[in-house]
Amino acid sequence: MVQLIMKVINVNFYQSASGNEPVKEWLKSLSKEDKRIIGEDIKTVEYGWPLGMPLVRKLEKDLWEVRSDITNKEIARVFFTVLDGLMVLLHAFKKKSQKTPPNELEIAKNRRDRVLKR
Repeated sequence: MVQLIMKVINVNFYQSASGNEPVKEWLKSLSKEDKRIIGEDIKTVEYGWPLGMPLVRKLEKDLWEVRSDITNKEIARVFFTVLDGLMVLLHAFKKKSQKTPPNELEIAKNRRDRVLKR
């Protein structure tokens, strides 16, 4: 018997008013291995949503982060929101310290609010 595993949610990239997709552009700047790791982590969320730690952490209402350990002992974060069965990738960065920089979180919150039209 073949068991089909279905996506729970689909992924979309946040698109700015000018048509840019900041997370997609950021991903393109990474090494092939880092892209693969982050892509696998996002895929895990697509097929397993809702998920919690250690892969996904809720930051506040309608805002989560995918937590990826990438090459060279670096850490990447991809912020997202969920709207009508879509995981919208809002903002991403390489984390350099324990605490998430306030400006990175603010970018994600502003984009989340635009997506959810708050």
